[in-house]
Amino acid sequence: MRTDPWTDDACPIARTMSVLGQRWAILIIREALLGRSRFSEFRQHLGVASDVLSARLSELVAAGILEAVDYREPGDRTRSRYVLTDAGRDLVPVLAAMGQWGHKHLARPHGTGYRFIDTDTGELARIGFRRGDGTWVPKGNVTLTENYAG
Repeated sequence: MRTDPWTDDACPIARTMSVLGQRWAILIIREALLGRSRFSEFRQHLGVASDVLSARLSELVAAGILEAVDYREPGDRTRSRYVLTDAGRDLVPVLAAMGQWGHKHLARPHGTGYRFIDTDTGELARIGFRRGDGTWVPKGNVTLTENYAG
């Protein structure tokens, strides 16, 4: 994993950005959520340079977001595929929130069909905050604080 001033920051957002703030990292995770796992698939769908992709995959593995799993096609050399770990799957709401914000504030007439949906109903799934008892917190009632003691 890359070392920078954010890596050991007290703020969890800064520490997260030390991993996810690297160019291509979030898009690699998006592709993994779509079921892609091979280097060639990431390269094909993202158009990222091979050396950059290799570095990002290594960083995501070092951060515990992806796991490299060896496989071998008959007559071929051993290669790695990259699968999401539990920590990687825990990023679903993060990517969903980014996508939801992007659809609302950076809409394009010819945007992608990428959406997070409820697998039971096929309806769009939206991100929001819930209290400990499961009730929804109104959007305007959420704030960031520096002094949480809870």
